[in-house]
Amino acid sequence: MAKKVVATLKANDSRAFAKVIKMVKSPKTGAYTFKEQILTTDEVKENLKK
Repeated sequence: MAKKVVATLKANDSRAFAKVIKMVKSPKTGAYTFKEQILTTDEVKENLKK
């Protein structure tokens, strides 16, 4: 699956994309989970500030 995502992210006619993996702490249990998102490079800094 990872190879397929990488291939679609590097298409010449599309915008530049990045895969963002964010660690989030659960308020109920205190355990950490990981959220994965595919964003344009313009949106990466804005998303990580949240």
